[in-house]
Amino acid sequence: MALSVGIVGLPNVGKSTLFNALTRAQNAQAANYPFCTIEPNKAVVPVPDARLDALAALVKPQKIVPATVDFYDIAGLVKGASQGEGLGNKFLAHIRETGVILHVVRCFDDPDVVHVDGSVDPVRDAQIIEAELLIADSQTVESRIERLRKMAKFDKDASARLKAGEALLAHLLAGKPASTVPGSADEGPMAELLAELRPLTAKKMIYCANVDEAGLASGNAYVTALRGLAASAGAQVLTVSAKVEEELGALADDERDEFLTSYGVAESGLGQVIRAGYAALGLISYFTAGPKEVKAWTIEQGWKAPKAASVIHTDFERGFIRAEVIGYAEYVQHKTEAKCKAAGVMRLEGKDYVVRDGDVMHFLFNV
Repeated sequence: MALSVGIVGLPNVGKSTLFNALTRAQNAQAANYPFCTIEPNKAVVPVPDARLDALAALVKPQKIVPATVDFYDIAGLVKGASQGEGLGNKFLAHIRETGVILHVVRCFDDPDVVHVDGSVDPVRDAQIIEAELLIADSQTVESRIERLRKMAKFDKDASARLKAGEALLAHLLAGKPASTVPGSADEGPMAELLAELRPLTAKKMIYCANVDEAGLASGNAYVTALRGLAASAGAQVLTVSAKVEEELGALADDERDEFLTSYGVAESGLGQVIRAGYAALGLISYFTAGPKEVKAWTIEQGWKAPKAASVIHTDFERGFIRAEVIGYAEYVQHKTEAKCKAAGVMRLEGKDYVVRDGDVMHFLFNV
C-alpha cells in the first residue's frame, strides 16, 4: 500500500507549482492565469527515509527500494464548480480514491499573480473549496439513493443502506462533512456506504498555506487566519512556499539542507506533507533487508505480523508461520543480522505480534 495525496485548491494558488516541486516532475503546467491545469496530473514519489539509507549502507544490497507516495493534481475548483463553473469539478473522481486531501491555500500578496476572486482571503478561499466538495458528495449520494430505492423493494440490506444514504445526504446538505456523520465508526450500513462511496469530505484534510519567502519561517496574518479555520475542523496546517520548493528541487542533495536553513526551516515541503500524511492515516514503515534489496513497506499502525506480511505477497499472510524481527536501532547498533542474532536482539514473533515502526523483518511461511 502507498500513501496517496490529492491536491485541491482554487485556480492559480500555486497548486501545480507545488506539485511540480514536490514531485520534481515538471509535468504539470503552471502559469499566471486560472485553469492552466487542464488534464489531471499524477506522480509517484519515493519517500525520503534516513533509516532506509542507513540500512542500505550496512547491508550493501543490489537494490534499494523506498516506499512511495502517489500525488494527484487536478484543475482548480471555483465557486459553482458543481454546477459546471470552471473545469475542476469534472476531475474530482481522480482524487476520490486518495487517502488524504492536501488543500493548497494562497497566503501571500503579489499584485503580479492573478487571484480568481480578485483578493487574497484564505478563510474565504478554503470555505469555497469545502463547499464544492460537500456539493459534489451530495450529488454522489443522491445518485446512489436513487439506485438503492429501486433495490430496497427486493433487498433488506439495500433498505438499510437506503436509510443510511438518506441520513448521510441530510448531513451533507446541512453543511457537515461526511467524516462527522453518526455511525461512520460503527460496523453497520453507514460505514459500509462510506467505504463504498469514499466521499471527499470523509477524507483527512491537510491545509497547505502557500506563502512567499518572507512568510516561510514564521508565517503571516494569512497563515494565522487559516490556522483558526483548521483548528475548528481538527486539521493540520503546513506552511510551505511553492516558489522555494521549486528552487530546492534544482539543488543537489548536499545543498538542500543548507538552503532550507537559510530560510529558517528544518524540513522540506515534501517531508512535511509525507510526515503529516502518514500521521493522518496512521501509517508506519517496516523494512526487509538482504543482499538482493533493502526495501521499505508501508502498513497501518496496529497491524499484526501476518497482515503486515500481506503487502509483500498474500501467500505470506495465508501461510504465515512466524517472523524474525530486529528493531531498527538494534540493527544499526550491531551492524549485521548475524551479530544481532548473536547479541540476542533478533526476536521470533508469532501471529499476534503488532509490528512497530522501523522493524526489520523476515517472514517464514508455508503454503
